[in-house]
Amino acid sequence: MTHWITADWPAPANINAVTTLRTGGISQGEFSSLNPADHVNDKVQHVLANRQKINAMLSLPAEHVWLRQTHSIQAVCADQVTGIPEADASYTMQSNIVCTVLTADCLPILLCGLQRTSIAAIHGGWRGLLNGIIGRTLCKMPGGEFMAWLGPAISAQSFEVGDDVRNAFINKSGQFTAAFTDHADGKYLADIYQLARILLNNAGIQQIYGGQYCTVRESERFFSYRRDGLTGRMATMVWKA
Repeated sequence: MTHWITADWPAPANINAVTTLRTGGISQGEFSSLNPADHVNDKVQHVLANRQKINAMLSLPAEHVWLRQTHSIQAVCADQVTGIPEADASYTMQSNIVCTVLTADCLPILLCGLQRTSIAAIHGGWRGLLNGIIGRTLCKMPGGEFMAWLGPAISAQSFEVGDDVRNAFINKSGQFTAAFTDHADGKYLADIYQLARILLNNAGIQQIYGGQYCTVRESERFFSYRRDGLTGRMATMVWKA
């Protein structure tokens, strides 16, 4: 039994891209079981043991470049950081650097260059998407075409938002209208995958893969903050061999 999902995209053979599932670790209770996040009140020794398990089962070439995610649009060069930077994306052209983001409903986005194999991992919450985390990351990466993979996130069937979120997107561009459907009591269902696809297309990225999961509904595989509140996180990572 594997405890991760491998990105289904036609990246070069030396590009590795995966999302861990919630299974295969030692955390207990709400964090059961493979929680690598150290900011959710899980036991520190369990988090560290889970990170070691992830490193071993994926044969990672180095420790993850962890980020202190704040729903910002800050993107950092993963091979130049020290400590744990406050950022919501990291990128590199170097081999054996593991760009990683943590999510539990937000959208993890991985990028890979088609010509020059630069890579990136992006934490795509709705605020970060709205404010430009995709564009900010791309503008820091070497030029050329890119492909993208959308990892496990909350699906449109489960992502209820208010008119404040809908209006924020639509006021920015009418393109986003199609990503929202009327729900009940003045609420809407938002398709975070579609929002990301629109933004990626606008940035010139046409090759977009993934986006078929629901972290809320697939409770045996994924952590979900919206479903459970106190919970763990999945790690989505990309690295070059």
